[in-house]
Amino acid sequence: MLEVKNVYKEFIRVNRDKTKEKFYADNDISFNLDKGITLGILGPNGAGKTTLLRMLAGIMEPTSGSITYNGRSFKDDEIDLKRDIAYLSGNTKLYQSFTPYELLMLCGEFYDVDDDTCKKRISELSKNLEMESFINKRIGTLSTGQQQRVNIARCLIHNPSYYILDEATSGLDIIAGQIILDFIKRERDNGKSIIYSTHYMEEAENICDYIIMINEGKIIMTGTSEEINQKMKTTNLRDAFMKLIKGENHE
Repeated sequence: MLEVKNVYKEFIRVNRDKTKEKFYADNDISFNLDKGITLGILGPNGAGKTTLLRMLAGIMEPTSGSITYNGRSFKDDEIDLKRDIAYLSGNTKLYQSFTPYELLMLCGEFYDVDDDTCKKRISELSKNLEMESFINKRIGTLSTGQQQRVNIARCLIHNPSYYILDEATSGLDIIAGQIILDFIKRERDNGKSIIYSTHYMEEAENICDYIIMINEGKIIMTGTSEEINQKMKTTNLRDAFMKLIKGENHE
């Protein structure tokens, strides 16, 4: 289980008048994630989603609060813990001259996955992400949607238990996006614990078991899609979020 308790992340910004000001990108964030659950982190650009995901992946440290996986923190055993986590960043670039197969074999080496196991894992990911038709083509010749599937496979080559996915379908057409969403559903059903960050509310309704809405670094609502819509008297998460934001602004 992933447990996030009272996590804050403080930064300092320089204003136009050269004065410095402290602010929280994430402010008192708490939640749990069990096995076989997809948790949606929803919010607009600048809400604090990516900063939160980087802390969950061990790339950044919280200013205060705790993040533990099955009772272990990154301070306890950083390398071993990261072997059980996949983190898909929203801006990762791939080696254009490699084939997907070559890149995945290389990533397997990074995680000390032996060649036979890595080849079996590539075959599995290639099938599940519908990459078989381009697994041996140069990445530079692939479409945006194809490259994103390779990017996801790159993160999962070591078969981790926790998936942290930041805007996995951003900028993709409907077919490429649906292939990825269907893959995420299957992985959840196979017992993976998935954190899915997006500003596409419709996607979250489609694949997420539980929702956390964030705005300006704070959690403003939690629950299933049905629970949130019931609380807000709306029929979809987009309307619920906008209603919440207007309520916050009014207050």
